[in-house]
Amino acid sequence: MFGAEKGKATRQGGKGLSIGIVQARFNESVTNALAVACKAELAVLGVDGKNIDHVTVPGALEIPVALQAMAEKGGYDALVALGCIIRGETYHFELVANESAAGVTRVSLDYQLPIANVILTTENMDQAIARQTDKGVDAARVVIEIANLLDDLG
Repeated sequence: MFGAEKGKATRQGGKGLSIGIVQARFNESVTNALAVACKAELAVLGVDGKNIDHVTVPGALEIPVALQAMAEKGGYDALVALGCIIRGETYHFELVANESAAGVTRVSLDYQLPIANVILTTENMDQAIARQTDKGVDAARVVIEIANLLDDLG
């Protein structure tokens, strides 16, 4: 994000962590790119590929229920939500963006489980494409950092 002050994050490793990824298929070219970038960065950070579960759902509104199922199943140190909502001509954009974000947050708080919410909300496809790789990488970094932080605090 231009001009964003992200602070000086400690980049702790992901060795031994188990990560779940829920990816929406709507705007699949973008969400596929998010997933590829996220999984590649998880590997760089030391997460073993066999410790990554990746599922897909139809769209952003279905992401929270899949995250909840993963949280209920247990065994995950962190989860990732990947989606792409592009503004249209109706109020539907706001509904999907707000409700999916609220659902992701609710699952995270209810289960005290870190979830990187990388459901892009953009005005157009060009904006989504411009963000797909960087935000996928950010998702991996965020879940590793927060999973380690919660482990340290626990």
